[in-house]
Amino acid sequence: MAPVSHTFDVLIVGSGLAGLTAALRLAPTHRVAILTKRGMGDGSSGWAQGGIAAVLGEGDSFESHVDDTLVAGAGLSDLDATRFVVERAPDTIHWLRSLGVPFSEEDGQLHLTREGGHSQRRIVHVTDATGAAVQRTLINQVRGTPNITLFENHMLVDLITGDPVTGRKPTRRRAGMDGQRCLGLYALDEVTDEVVTFRAPHTILATGGAGKVYLYTTNPDTATGDGIAAAWRAGCSVANLEFIQFHPTCLYHPDAKSFLITEAVRGEGGRLLLPNGHRFMPEHDPRAELAPRDIVARAIDFEMKKGGFDCVYLDISHQPQAFIQEHFPNIHERCLQLGIDIARQPIPVVPAAHYTCGGVLSDLAGHTDLPGLYAVGETACTGLHGANRLASNSLVECMVFARAAAQAIIDDPTPATATLPAWDVSRVTDADEQVVISHNWDELRRFMWSYVGIVRTNKRLERAAHRIALLQGEIHEFYARFHVTRDLLELRNLVQVAELIVRSALARRESRGLHFSRDYPALLPQALPTILRPETDEPTA
Repeated sequence: MAPVSHTFDVLIVGSGLAGLTAALRLAPTHRVAILTKRGMGDGSSGWAQGGIAAVLGEGDSFESHVDDTLVAGAGLSDLDATRFVVERAPDTIHWLRSLGVPFSEEDGQLHLTREGGHSQRRIVHVTDATGAAVQRTLINQVRGTPNITLFENHMLVDLITGDPVTGRKPTRRRAGMDGQRCLGLYALDEVTDEVVTFRAPHTILATGGAGKVYLYTTNPDTATGDGIAAAWRAGCSVANLEFIQFHPTCLYHPDAKSFLITEAVRGEGGRLLLPNGHRFMPEHDPRAELAPRDIVARAIDFEMKKGGFDCVYLDISHQPQAFIQEHFPNIHERCLQLGIDIARQPIPVVPAAHYTCGGVLSDLAGHTDLPGLYAVGETACTGLHGANRLASNSLVECMVFARAAAQAIIDDPTPATATLPAWDVSRVTDADEQVVISHNWDELRRFMWSYVGIVRTNKRLERAAHRIALLQGEIHEFYARFHVTRDLLELRNLVQVAELIVRSALARRESRGLHFSRDYPALLPQALPTILRPETDEPTA
């Protein structure tokens, strides 16, 4: 049987808000394929509770939103990228409303809430399930749009690079050298268990972050750093991967895997308490519970370790029950299912890995180092988030840069690429011990949590680097000898991203934003990004 091959104008890997937005923008003029490794709604976008930040309220301003973003980013946010997103955020909200997203209203106007790090109420939301509502709306739009073909259960294996005319592979690894560009990709079709070739002159990575590299995370199981790892293997630069945002408040309960308690609970008056009822955040920051996430997460981590506590508590019970049920219906219902009535008792919470602030280095149009390849959303490092993402800036970043990348593709007349080779399965066999993958997966996530977590030391990072090197050797051997599976591909990607996180953390000899080192507690006078380039083994600033 002949190997399966597809040709499109644009390939989009990922079906979150970034990928769906790009597809809708491109569909009038381009034949678009969306590849997603599970179902259309199984990514991180649908899990976003809080909302979308945009300047829409009286008394607010673009400059205020920019300033709040720069402060949260600890001096490392790129000013041009920040203004680019902030100034386009209101139009993004208008676009979503035109598609039918049912944003919460009060007295006939959009209800704007406030979250940590924001000086104004500017968070547009759909109660406490914003991501799910926006995701459903865009999925419905995509399913009804001609020119968009959906490939669910298709897992990215690797990008295909080479000369666009001959298909010749480059002689050097660095992206963009020798006239190479991204020509398409290989994807594992999990239904047929075959690796399929996809060809297109333009490919957009919108695969989300890498939260599953840690033992405790608010992310879904799909967040395995696939786009970051594939772009690195293709020769692209990555930046700021040491900045992993730990959300301060993940529900602490044995039956509540990855359930986030939105920042908006604190924005509406929620107070963080020790088990004895003592409110501790005013002792750590004058903004108390409304301090940026990195400060709140470190404060909780400090208090838990100091007191030997398994968790702390988030209390919103002083608000009327009707208010709680109106603003946080999903959290209220989920906690009730677990025996916690948040209208009468505090919520047990712990920090958990939440957001990958770094990623594939990209510009204001989503271009990466590799011509023909774009990165948008959490996969990318645009410079917006700096050393710490401001709450509710992520969904708007997804859509603003997706629209920018789509426009760049529309303006690019690049023709179809060369014929691409099929995936070679002639030298592999079925794996004899799949348990190796699950054991390595568990080991990776545990030592990343212990050694590369909220508070770091060089000794811990070096231990992690040593363990990663051992795992990479085992995984490379497994990958070379056996048929690929989704579990193997995800493990391969997670280990690659883990290496990049550790290398970036070792390179930053200061404590800034989400990266806190006991060996380098001071802040350097100049804020510089950490950039890793594949053609050199040394990080550059």
